[in-house]
Amino acid sequence: MGKVIAITNQKGGVGKTTTGVNLAATLASAQRRVLLVDMDPQGNATMGCGVDKKNVRFSSYDVLMGQANVHQTLIRLDAFGFDLLPGNADLTAAQIELLEHQNRERKLAQELDKVRDSYDFILIDCPPSLNIMTLNALVAADSVLIPVQCEYYALEGLTDLMETVGNVQNSVNPGLAIEGLLRTMHDTRSRLANEVSEQLLKHFSDKVFRTVIPRNVRLAEAPSHGLPAMQYDKSSRGSVAYLALAGEIIRRSEK
Repeated sequence: MGKVIAITNQKGGVGKTTTGVNLAATLASAQRRVLLVDMDPQGNATMGCGVDKKNVRFSSYDVLMGQANVHQTLIRLDAFGFDLLPGNADLTAAQIELLEHQNRERKLAQELDKVRDSYDFILIDCPPSLNIMTLNALVAADSVLIPVQCEYYALEGLTDLMETVGNVQNSVNPGLAIEGLLRTMHDTRSRLANEVSEQLLKHFSDKVFRTVIPRNVRLAEAPSHGLPAMQYDKSSRGSVAYLALAGEIIRRSEK
């Protein structure tokens, strides 16, 4: 049965979608079967995979609302080696429409359970807020991967997120674990970045991935070409870092 990992942080601009797309690509390059689920109304993960979010037949909105199943909705990205469940602006309506549904926080979990055996990893790219879509992702997930930019406000936002994860564990998903904290957009020349990195290691120790994602121009350019960094520039520092992250996650899962 595949492992479901929610990639989330209510703070925007921390490399969450970049992590979703590139981790999907690097896990696929390691011969793992991967599904990337875009639960963000902005649809950035979808666009980052070269898919026009406005011209998809179905999206994750339709899956949540019971208007389509995962098999009807997913898009096979043969060039990248993984599958995509696209997301778009329709998800904005789901925040209101789901309020009328029973078990609204379990809609995604119910649908992903039907395809878990088809994948080794299911990655969920969450919106940068703690709304019903993020809650659905946390209920469906086995673990949470938290990208953290090494800057001043990082630890403050992290406290709120940990509290939310704790609430989900205590109520609807007691098996939810912390997959790990991922330091992103790290500049080793920055004293502040190094200090925040040390604080993360001090407070969360083995929950912090050894892999650090650097600030990297090629990594930043890749989404504008609709490509994961692996396909845009395999030798770039960003690609190499996400390959290392995939290796860490595979080793942790196999343990």
